[in-house]
Amino acid sequence: MTYKPHGHSDVSPYLIVADAEATADFLTKVFSAETVRTHRSEDGSITHTEAKIGDSIVMIGQMPGGPEAHIHVYCGDAEAAFARAIALGAAVVQEFELRDDGDRRGGVKDANGTT
Repeated sequence: MTYKPHGHSDVSPYLIVADAEATADFLTKVFSAETVRTHRSEDGSITHTEAKIGDSIVMIGQMPGGPEAHIHVYCGDAEAAFARAIALGAAVVQEFELRDDGDRRGGVKDANGTT
């Protein structure tokens, strides 16, 4: 084994959220994330899960009252992903637009406060 699990990059964002199941589900529905692995507590709640988006792994842990988390995701059709997020009830924190740096982007906040 190398110093990291197969398929992981050297840096992976780790989100600490109140409801890991909801955040993982949101990433799956908006970005077609694939669950790589999940660890659950005795009561069935997620203690740690990993979602693969494109070539990147996002790690998610659960802690009620955890800090607000932010993540930037590049995807092939950002406008469609933005629309899916809104359809799932995400709040708009930045309107979708072409920015001065050439990126087409917008910002949303999911039910756990992840932007």
